[in-house]
Amino acid sequence: MNVIHSRWQALRTSSARAQEGFTLVEILVAIVVLSFGVLGVVGMQAAALQSNRSARNQSIAVALGRELGDMMRGNKGVALATSSTDNPYLIANYTGTAPTITANCFTGACATPKAVAQYDMDQWLARVKAALPQARVVVCFDDTPYGSTTGQPQWACNSAANQTLVVKIGWTQQGLQASDAAIKASDGLPGVVLPLIAGSST
Repeated sequence: MNVIHSRWQALRTSSARAQEGFTLVEILVAIVVLSFGVLGVVGMQAAALQSNRSARNQSIAVALGRELGDMMRGNKGVALATSSTDNPYLIANYTGTAPTITANCFTGACATPKAVAQYDMDQWLARVKAALPQARVVVCFDDTPYGSTTGQPQWACNSAANQTLVVKIGWTQQGLQASDAAIKASDGLPGVVLPLIAGSST
């Protein structure tokens, strides 16, 4: 009887040990699964933050483009000129250096509409530089701001008379991963292309 009892105790002890070992394995598996879940949530949060930043920059660029259109409508005699010599609103390639102004319309009166346009662009480009990371701006006459084969926006302009006046704005965009190289405005495509209706000459 004692032998049977001893064997029964040994079996119970062995079974308990086996159950304890199996519980540890379950805990380890649960930790691994939880870790993958946490990593997935972190990745989704990073993607959401990047998308939010990109949407915010695009919204800012659109608002700045509309502001430029309003300024042009207020000075349409200059804005409709097709030559950059007569039209300071035309910008061939702004990447951080604002054009020279001849008068400060805030501290004193500007004598000509062209001086007003120069001051407008100096102030507007300063706001663009402050609001968007490493901004690039092109303002030109262009009926084909999108590539005919790719359908993507392009920096190049036709700059021909009787075409649509457009503003093209780009900025540096950072990838989702810290190791990703930033897509600079000088290398990438315009993020926003807006037609500018300066008004009618008649």
